[in-house]
Amino acid sequence: MLKIRLKRLGAKKNPTYRIIVINSTTKREGKPVQELGHYNPKTKVMKLDKASAESWIKKGAQPTETVAYLIKNCNADGTLNYKKKEEVKLSKKAQAKAQAEAEAQAEAEAKAQAEAAEQTAEEAPAEA
Repeated sequence: MLKIRLKRLGAKKNPTYRIIVINSTTKREGKPVQELGHYNPKTKVMKLDKASAESWIKKGAQPTETVAYLIKNCNADGTLNYKKKEEVKLSKKAQAKAQAEAEAQAEAEAKAQAEAAEQTAEEAPAEA
């Protein structure tokens, strides 16, 4: 069975990958059937022959999970369409602090509404 997977290159702690079509029983650095492109995860730079990759998938080659993601998020010219996550994760202390501030703000708003209701109740009998 043919697989479309990543072949690791580059120095220690500085990986770069080639996207290759290879027999599933060969080792990771074995001789590929075809090279489809390259990917650098640190700089998010990618160049991929998307048409060739899709033709290999139609022929029965199975992409790995990572390669399937790269093919799915690839532009027509073969570059990666990378979207940086907008959500910022907070530590437990920061989450607790934010929750406490939100509760304090909610209490202040409730108190302000109660005072406003009292003032309108006091003004209503005075007018009558």
